[in-house]
Amino acid sequence: MRFSKTVVKCRVPILIITILLLIPAVFGYINTRVNYDMLDYLPQNMETVIGQKELLDEFGKGAFSFVVVENMTPPEVSALKAKIEQVDHVESVIWYDSIFDLSVPMEMLPKKLYDAFNTDHSTIMAVFFDTSTSADETMQAIAEIRKIADKECFVSGMSALVTDLKDLCEREEPIYVAIAVVLALFAMMLLLDSFLAPIVFLLSIGMMILLNLGSNYFFGEISYITKALSAVLQLAVTMDYSIFLWHSYNEQRENYPDNKDAMTVAIRETLSSVIGSSVTTVAGFIALCFMSFTMGRDLGLVMAKGVILGVIGCVTVLPSLILVLDKPLQKSRHRSLIPSGGKISKGIVKIFPVFLLIFAILVVPSFYCYKKAGNEVYYDISESIPQDMPNVVANKKLQNDFSMATQHMILSDSTLDPNVTRQMVAEMEKVDGVNYVLSLESLIGADVPQEILPKEIKGALKGEKWELMLVNSQYGIATDEVNAQIDSLNTILKKYDPKGLLIGEGPCTKDLIETTDRDFRIVTIVSVLLVFLIIAIVTRSLSLPFILISVIELAIFINLGIPHLTGASMPFVGPIFISTIQLGATVDYAILMTTRYKEERMRGLARKEAVWTALRTSIPSILVSGTGLFAATIGVAVYSDVDMISSMCILLARGAVVSMILVIFVLPAMLMCFDKVIRKTTAGMKNCDNDSSSETRKELYV
Repeated sequence: MRFSKTVVKCRVPILIITILLLIPAVFGYINTRVNYDMLDYLPQNMETVIGQKELLDEFGKGAFSFVVVENMTPPEVSALKAKIEQVDHVESVIWYDSIFDLSVPMEMLPKKLYDAFNTDHSTIMAVFFDTSTSADETMQAIAEIRKIADKECFVSGMSALVTDLKDLCEREEPIYVAIAVVLALFAMMLLLDSFLAPIVFLLSIGMMILLNLGSNYFFGEISYITKALSAVLQLAVTMDYSIFLWHSYNEQRENYPDNKDAMTVAIRETLSSVIGSSVTTVAGFIALCFMSFTMGRDLGLVMAKGVILGVIGCVTVLPSLILVLDKPLQKSRHRSLIPSGGKISKGIVKIFPVFLLIFAILVVPSFYCYKKAGNEVYYDISESIPQDMPNVVANKKLQNDFSMATQHMILSDSTLDPNVTRQMVAEMEKVDGVNYVLSLESLIGADVPQEILPKEIKGALKGEKWELMLVNSQYGIATDEVNAQIDSLNTILKKYDPKGLLIGEGPCTKDLIETTDRDFRIVTIVSVLLVFLIIAIVTRSLSLPFILISVIELAIFINLGIPHLTGASMPFVGPIFISTIQLGATVDYAILMTTRYKEERMRGLARKEAVWTALRTSIPSILVSGTGLFAATIGVAVYSDVDMISSMCILLARGAVVSMILVIFVLPAMLMCFDKVIRKTTAGMKNCDNDSSSETRKELYV
């Protein structure tokens, strides 16, 4: 009560302090770096990650791109190469004139080597950067190269993809928030009993979102998925807290003539309700922190912080705004459009065996589709952006004209005997899907000393510790074929050089597949255990956590299984993130209803009356909550051209609806069916009688 009185008394200073805090938050938001490279979140002890660091340390090479040049003469290509070499952070550019003078006809090259880098109308140059794949300097260099080159030049590679992704996200992100706000506002205006209240809610939540985004500065950087989704998610999952306070405040106004006294009681009641509700949501996000793929920790920490700030804003900033704007808020009130739920509740409870049967029927096929969809996710990030983006066009040029779908890099011991290296290269070139392996040894014959090569080309491929080789593959990223190829190449490499490293986008993506597959199992188990523990503590029951989680898990199976039925492919982060977020954010619906059921049973109501009362009183809150989450995410899902973001929002929106439906229709049936077990395994319910007087039953159920 002391905290509530302090908030009411200091409402104006609270608003002033919050507004002042928004100033550094804006600067923090602007200066928080955004990482667009998914592969950057792989565990640092992996060979592919270690190899990337070795490449940078030994050769000063971080990122790598192929530039396809069409319809240019050799002198024009050479002039373009010279210009690209002058771009900041371009470490080197390798083309024909790096090896031979232009006076020597290119057709003098061995046919295999000539065909690998030339067609009748195009040629390829390799560009190395002295900064990492997703570094700001690399992306700036890519942009500069595109300015220098004309429309007949195409820049491929992971860095070009990251650059395109960044440009697309920066254009779309402000619109994401605007769409989420407008749709959430529209939904709340329809479902709540005031036209002005939703605007006040969004003002309060918006302040907390900005504080959350600004405080990310202390993390150093966040992923682009976190930046794109955090504001929308925070709005969606914390809107409930504002609604709790609003309803409690209006109820207390009927008991207290002074609105300040009413708000004092409302804050106290809301604080206890909101803390219980937010804990499961925070637990869902914290579970993501157990991923070894650290993007989970990135999103988990930011969103857990956002939920906590949402709770703080709900019991400090929002009450202050409501009290300051109390008169216009009361004048803007209207009749809520949410149905009371009495009739539908009566029908659901009456035919509850039907919903138990539906639950039983859905479990096996839903789980089957869920497992199938989990195996049908895609890992190639280029699939998540429009196919007319410059990098995608460049990659298609490489694949169609040069049969280059993926490029690997090999770091082998520089002291390895050249004849041994030639033998290794020859064996690697026999691996299915390998077009060629480019090394110092493949550029010159066995009888020609390496010393005759230009220093530029020799320095680019050989250092004191490592020799660099480029492997061209016909197979696309993240396919079964390229993963088998990588295994074969690694086997050959380790045979000749046990310390050798196979790196590049293909091997990194293979590691990503294996890492996230393991993470998915870990995160699912951790999130279920955390939520189980929280429900057990909140309900003081051993059986209720099983019942509630089973209902929400079925909703998750249905939600994540639908893509298998529709033929849609999810990004790999979808099942991992959604399984925990949907559980943490929507299990509140089930807790709300179950808590009321438990209270009614302990008051002496019979099983049927207690379930009916709990369902009838919970439907309005569940509808508002689920609709808010749906409205805040569905617009972004429809609008976004980044499939990684669009798919996540579709899953969130659909997950809210599916969870809402199952809680309203299936959970009451579960409570009816397992009432006896619940009473025996729940503290305070062992003495509850299953019967009540006919008078009470008639009063409540007719």
